[in-house]
Amino acid sequence: MGDIVFTHFTHDQLVAGVHTIAGAVADWSPTLLVGVGRGGLTPAVYLSHRIALPLVSIDYSTGIAQFAEELVAVLAKRTRDGERLLFVEDINDSGKTIGALRAALAAEGAVAEQVRFAVLLDNVRSSQRVEYGAETIDRAVQKDWFVFPWEAMAPQTSLDADAREVPDRLA
Repeated sequence: MGDIVFTHFTHDQLVAGVHTIAGAVADWSPTLLVGVGRGGLTPAVYLSHRIALPLVSIDYSTGIAQFAEELVAVLAKRTRDGERLLFVEDINDSGKTIGALRAALAAEGAVAEQVRFAVLLDNVRSSQRVEYGAETIDRAVQKDWFVFPWEAMAPQTSLDADAREVPDRLA
C-alpha cells in the first residue's frame, strides 16, 4: 500500500451533515438516538441537540457487556414496544460495525423496520446500506482516510495504524 492521503472532515462539514440528516429523518420521526462509539458519538450529540431527542450510546466493539450486548437487548425490546431507533455513525465504510449491530439486534428480536442508520459519510461500496447519509463516497475512487474533528487529537501514528487496519479499503 502506498502513502495514505489524510483528508480532514471539517467542523463545518459536521454541522452541515447534521443539518442534512435532521432534515432527512423528520418524516420518520425517530424516538431515540443511539450514538455508536466511538465515531458516532459526536455527531449523535449534535443531532440530539438539533432535533431535541434523547441520546444513548453503544459501543459494540469494546466487548463490554453493559455497553454492548446488554444494551442491544434493551434496545431490541424498545423496538418491539414501538420505538423508532436512529443509530448514528460517522462513516459507513466497510459496513462491519453496522452489520454487526443489525445482526445483534436481530438476534435479540428487534423489529427491523423500527431501526435506521444515519452517517456523515456513506461509502456506496459498503456491505451495508444506510437510510440516511449526509455525503456519499465511492471507495473505488476516493481512497483518502478521513480524519474527523474528534480524531484530530490523535497522534499521527494512531491515525496511520487506523488507516492501515484494512489495507484493501485504501488500495
